[in-house]
Amino acid sequence: MKSPLPKVLHPVAGRTMLGHVLATARALGPARLVVVTRPDADEIAAAAAPAETAVQHEQRGTGHAVLAAAGALQGFTGDALILYADTPLITAATLRRVLDARAEGASVVVLGFTPDDPGPYGRLVLDDDGALVRNVEAKDATPEEAAIRLCNSGVMAADAQTLFRLLPQVGSNNAKNEIYLTDVIALAVGEGLKAAAVAGDAAEVLGVNSQAELAEAEAAFQTRARRTHMDAGVTLSDPSTVYFAADTQIGPGTTIGQNVVFGPGVRIAAGVTVKPFCHLEGVTIETGAIIGPFARLRPGSEIGPNAHIGNFVETKAAKIGPGAKANHLTYLGDATVGAGANIGAGTITCNYDGFFKYQTVIGEGAFIGSNASLVAPVTIGANANTAAGSVITRDVPADALAIERSPQAEKPGWAARFRAMMKARKEKKD
Repeated sequence: MKSPLPKVLHPVAGRTMLGHVLATARALGPARLVVVTRPDADEIAAAAAPAETAVQHEQRGTGHAVLAAAGALQGFTGDALILYADTPLITAATLRRVLDARAEGASVVVLGFTPDDPGPYGRLVLDDDGALVRNVEAKDATPEEAAIRLCNSGVMAADAQTLFRLLPQVGSNNAKNEIYLTDVIALAVGEGLKAAAVAGDAAEVLGVNSQAELAEAEAAFQTRARRTHMDAGVTLSDPSTVYFAADTQIGPGTTIGQNVVFGPGVRIAAGVTVKPFCHLEGVTIETGAIIGPFARLRPGSEIGPNAHIGNFVETKAAKIGPGAKANHLTYLGDATVGAGANIGAGTITCNYDGFFKYQTVIGEGAFIGSNASLVAPVTIGANANTAAGSVITRDVPADALAIERSPQAEKPGWAARFRAMMKARKEKKD
């Protein structure tokens, strides 16, 4: 990847590739989950937690990697499903098909696919009855075998005890001098056991080994996510410009405008409107709310039913009550805004003193005048008003009006005298 970040920790849709595969695996309800890593891969082990980890001390191929997990799975009986942390797009539905083939009697099941260019992939060799006989790596294939279109994805399900019994018998007499996981197919068939191949979608088994392939995986995920949300009743005004995170949740009847980006941790209820050019992350939005355009909602924001967050408004760790409105040019950080409150244009909650964050509380029905600075910690009482341009440093009681301004002074005729003086100065200079 030409990056200091380990490959499998590169993100797709705001979640690491490893995180995608672990989430898919967990959706199957596994009894055990083991992640095989290289030595000194502390970042990967931390990202994998609470899954167990096993270390492959030498990189000697896929079969050798699976053998590294033998100790962790000693005595385990049941299905062993082998996945790859750089293949983030595989779905639980596809893996269930693989496990179904195991349940139907095959000791070893391999997920196959038919790529546009089968060149570098191992070929799955089937007999006349369609049973899987063996896998042949591309570099070891004869011309006849190289002509096979069904390729090996690497994903395999097998009886765990059979798998770990056969793997030590696999040699490394091949073009790569590696221990190939798929050599257990021929060993199982040689013992009279059944092997099977399940055909999958090539897009799901896209492996990521470069920044360009990472971008391909991101694009493939977004295409899938857009279709999933639209199928669930979400309106996307221009689907190709909307970007989702892996965990984005949106209720039916919600409309998402153009050029909206969802970071991780967004949950939107039904019937919400998100107007164009918004960025949302770590936020909950309730039914009937209207967001944007050009709004930024940061982590910890909770937007209540029928609330309005308008253009160039930013929220962070802010709870906006039902029907409250902040329609223009406002920052609400570490704040609680009561139901029906109105926040005028240019309002700022001054929540940070360079060392600590402080809370601002705005009561129900309060009216905050334009260009107000609320210096936290401060509380504005229910139905209170603050005058435009005020810097509020003390609590305001309910139903009160708070005004903080310098007295306004006028100098009659000053503007005319100033213009005359400056005009004369300019003429003299010319």
